[in-house]
Amino acid sequence: MGSDLLSELQARCVFPPSGTKVDCAVSGGADSLALLLLAVNAGLKVTAWHVDHGLRETSSQEGKMVFEVASDLGVEAHCIEAFVNDGPNLEARARDARRKVLPSQVLTGHTADDQAETVILNLLRGSGVQGTAGIGEPHRRPILDLRRRETKELCLSERLDPVNDPMNLDPRFTRNRVRNEVIPLLAEVAGRDPVPLLTRHANLAGEASGILDDLIKDLDITDVRSVDGTPDPVVKFAIQGWLTCKIGSPADSSSVNRVLQIVRGEIKGTEIPGGFRVDRSQGKVRFSVNTKISQEAD
Repeated sequence: MGSDLLSELQARCVFPPSGTKVDCAVSGGADSLALLLLAVNAGLKVTAWHVDHGLRETSSQEGKMVFEVASDLGVEAHCIEAFVNDGPNLEARARDARRKVLPSQVLTGHTADDQAETVILNLLRGSGVQGTAGIGEPHRRPILDLRRRETKELCLSERLDPVNDPMNLDPRFTRNRVRNEVIPLLAEVAGRDPVPLLTRHANLAGEASGILDDLIKDLDITDVRSVDGTPDPVVKFAIQGWLTCKIGSPADSSSVNRVLQIVRGEIKGTEIPGGFRVDRSQGKVRFSVNTKISQEAD
């Protein structure tokens, strides 16, 4: 490796220092292959991880391709089976399956385009300031400033043939409709590419979230006495962060408002989308999995 494009893109990535041991999630798509190429070029000690969900007849071949690319780069690779069935909540179930088998601090190939899509999706969910800060744990997203078209160009320049997942075109998934319909329409209406604007907003929202985090660092949402006298907007921000941590994705505003009612003693409990519950007893707020709903979803 050593092309001009590789060097150009490398300068816009945020990787740990050379020699650091890292894990990279590699699906075989252009973004994840670019992540692998750039991580190796950065001098990192890389282990590649590929998860096969068994959703396509060619999925095992995709794992073999990732293994071969990793071997050519001198990288250790692991291909893990974590099968999920097609059906409702497929994206969430596949994401949960990956989280169970991948290293906790694995690097992922999310790009600026993914960031823009996430901002829009979280706006539609009513996920507040934290949601519009975009993809969580930015320290695990080293190529977040790159565009999707650039990862494809890099793979082409390095003579790699990425996997084209047909599910990326499936209109069942809201993200795909945002990607393939909403963002192109925004570009047409605005007369400019909206992705840089949305990623800039995510950065600003992230800075604002950091400031607000200082306001809630001494609050304990699970102990209602700790928030007595604290203004509702501050408590709601704390609830948003607490719920997001618990459910693994930005909580919607309706859930946050209902939990605020629990904290203030107006109601005793509520369901949270995704098969969860929040209840109050003896001044304590407790989060739990709603076993009945979870079993029905399975």
